[in-house]
Amino acid sequence: MRCESKKVVFLNVFGTLVIGIALCFFAGCGFFEPKEPEDTRELSLEKLPVKKYPQFSDTQNFSGLDQALARSLIYFNKLPGSRQFAFGPDIYTAAHMIRTIETLQAFVSGNPSEADLNRFIRERFHVYASAANDKNQVLFTGYFEPTYKGSLYPDDRFLYPLYSLPGDLVEIDPAMFSDKYKGHDRLKGRVAENRVVPYFSRQDINVMTDFHQRAVPVAWLESRVDRFFLEIQGSGRIQTPEQEIIRVHYAGSNGNRYRSIGRYLIEKQEIAKENMSMQAIRQWLEDHPDRMDEVLHHNESFVFFKTETGGPFGSIGVQLTPLRSMATDYRLFPRGAPCFVNTALPDPGKLDSSGMSTDLDQWDRVSLFVMNQDTGGAIRGPGRADLFCGSDDYARFAAGHMNIRGQLYFLVLKP
Repeated sequence: MRCESKKVVFLNVFGTLVIGIALCFFAGCGFFEPKEPEDTRELSLEKLPVKKYPQFSDTQNFSGLDQALARSLIYFNKLPGSRQFAFGPDIYTAAHMIRTIETLQAFVSGNPSEADLNRFIRERFHVYASAANDKNQVLFTGYFEPTYKGSLYPDDRFLYPLYSLPGDLVEIDPAMFSDKYKGHDRLKGRVAENRVVPYFSRQDINVMTDFHQRAVPVAWLESRVDRFFLEIQGSGRIQTPEQEIIRVHYAGSNGNRYRSIGRYLIEKQEIAKENMSMQAIRQWLEDHPDRMDEVLHHNESFVFFKTETGGPFGSIGVQLTPLRSMATDYRLFPRGAPCFVNTALPDPGKLDSSGMSTDLDQWDRVSLFVMNQDTGGAIRGPGRADLFCGSDDYARFAAGHMNIRGQLYFLVLKP
């Protein structure tokens, strides 16, 4: 779910595409209804006076942070130095972001004391707080890179395809047609009878017997539930019967609305809110195969994949670092920027035969410097953040249960 999709437009439908766009936008076909976004960049971050800075520390002793900082540098160094990044109402250039990261990187490499760290940040950095920080209202969830059994070819065991990006999927930037659409998401659809219409929903795709002619499968899985959760995570590893490992990554989506099946199961009183987790959803689906269509089709969004070496990669095109890479709403927060979070994580020392506690009140409070290197369809608004947890058993547990309130801050070097 966490890499940007490329625009796929065939030249031989260009004329009909333009006609379809015009009909939809200016004849009021209802495909897109202009409205003011609920959250804006200007209101998403508040610049703090020094006296309101949080107490900075890193409970992971800066482990892995240098790697995450270096990967954001890769991103910024590919951009024009004049490219602008918004921290609430304030604007900084890519060149300034490079100086920000290099300054922070050089300082933390010396493993500074907490006192020195706080003095350094107060003297050298502006700190911006998420608009949702009051009363710890930023909700932190987690994601990880799973490994599932699969194959490059279908057979009686491997029945569920991971589709590549469909050839008939088109992407539209509404801001190209009118300034009043600036700030709105790009639209995805297909051309049908000289009109652009929404792309096929999850239910449509699942019942189409010839969808492979639109989107060639990159792999096949043995479990439909595995495929759904792979879509949620956005990337993963496929282990073939020959013990080959295939890395698959997010290539795009159908553009349909993302709806949480966890929330749906809570509303239907199938799983209690306090017991909700990825593990609980998986168990419910496996216990109720006769209702799988009902629940999975509630989420109309469908994710397409591509194979790559390395990864997983975030939306800025760099490899993610466990517990140092984070996904936020790309519309509101500056990509690639350094962040500071107060949240909670399970104790990795308790990962044994008895398992770690699912009681979130028993998780250790942590303070971490992380990098804003990813985004996600379900990560919307200033009150949401998704922490990449890794690919091991600890990551699976933490990501599956993480649902913690905390605080989120962004840092940038003072000019």
